Amino acid sequence: MVPWRRKKSASVTGAGDGAPDSPAEIVIPTHFRCPISLDMMKDPVTMSTGITYDRESIEKWLEAGNMTCPMTKQVLRTLDPVPNHTIRRMIQDWCVENRSHGVERIPTPRIPISPNEVGQILGRISVAHEAQECREFVGKLNKAMKESERNRKCIVANGSGRILASTFETFAGREGEGVISVLGDVMTVLSSMLPLNEDAIVSLKSTGSLERIVWFLNDGGLSERRNAVVILKEVVSSLKNKEEIVQKLVEIQGVKEGLIKLIKEPICPASTKASLVVIYHMITSPSPAGQTIIPMLVEMGLVSLLLETLVDAEKGICEKALGVLDGLCRAQVGREVAQSHALTVPVVVKKILRVSELATDFSVSALWRLSQGEGIEKGGNIVVVEEALQVGWNINGRTKEKVTRLLKLLHGYRGRGECIESVDLQDLKRPF
Repeated sequence: MVPWRRKKSASVTGAGDGAPDSPAEIVIPTHFRCPISLDMMKDPVTMSTGITYDRESIEKWLEAGNMTCPMTKQVLRTLDPVPNHTIRRMIQDWCVENRSHGVERIPTPRIPISPNEVGQILGRISVAHEAQECREFVGKLNKAMKESERNRKCIVANGSGRILASTFETFAGREGEGVISVLGDVMTVLSSMLPLNEDAIVSLKSTGSLERIVWFLNDGGLSERRNAVVILKEVVSSLKNKEEIVQKLVEIQGVKEGLIKLIKEPICPASTKASLVVIYHMITSPSPAGQTIIPMLVEMGLVSLLLETLVDAEKGICEKALGVLDGLCRAQVGREVAQSHALTVPVVVKKILRVSELATDFSVSALWRLSQGEGIEKGGNIVVVEEALQVGWNINGRTKEKVTRLLKLLHGYRGRGECIESVDLQDLKRPF
């Protein structure tokens, strides 16, 4: 039997033994326990075979691809569980009867949202003309998503992304009372549905939608700015028409300022990573916009900001920041600023083989660009090479061809300076 250990309490009396604080065990009735988890059921549901399980346990069983009843092994006629209110009330009554022993009453579970209900709510959203009416039904979706992961999956699976993105595009072109509120609410739901499908991206990549997202990026509250950049990352990372999206985005006033602010004044790791990803896609785009935005970002101090961020960045942020730095070094102006910054070589070299394979690739690529690539063999930037040796670049030739070539070049400069230990960077602090 699975026991429920009673909490010690002075108000609980023993069975006449005069020891009120002595531990006691309460046995959970067998029919209150889930056959899968063996724990007391919080939301008992009955399958077509007549066996009752806890909803969470049986749903995990079904999500794993099983089509049979775990107990009887019979094929389930339907995969829809039916709430067993009788067992649930019996469990609640038992909990109340034993509350003096420390047993807490299980709450009455909310009925999960159904595909039909999702469809009805989306239908009302798609035909809503007034912001307040639309916001009411968007709020219902948001509330349902917060109640359970099952609800979220049901909402995502029934076309909510496409409808909500289309609604965002529609209201993005409007002015008036309640428009900003409904757009913010739609972004909240969309940011909880990631990754977005291509149907949703189509509406969000329109000029009107992008302009509104950038507006939230600069002028929204903390949660709205976070949602805006996360959604923007989804749009820019789309495999289709990426160059077109970047071109539109670069032309929108305030996008550079909003993205850099999220790195300089972090809201959360997710928003910082998303901002770096958006910038990376912008500066590495083969479109004309990708080339014109690099000098602007460099002038705004992005190189220095990236280096300061890299000093103590966690893995995900570190990888993305190195990717952006490598992208900026593709342009002459980016290389010049990076070469002149005292932190560039020490910080980048210390990330090699210390973070991840991706971080190492970006670090090596950035050093290669800073050394002017093949030009160094003809007397290029010797300063960068010597600095790399001084800070202790100790890497083997497993990564790429350029690593091997750089190692050969570095060999000629070994011995010109003393190595700098890793601890020399430990006192460097971010200014924000």
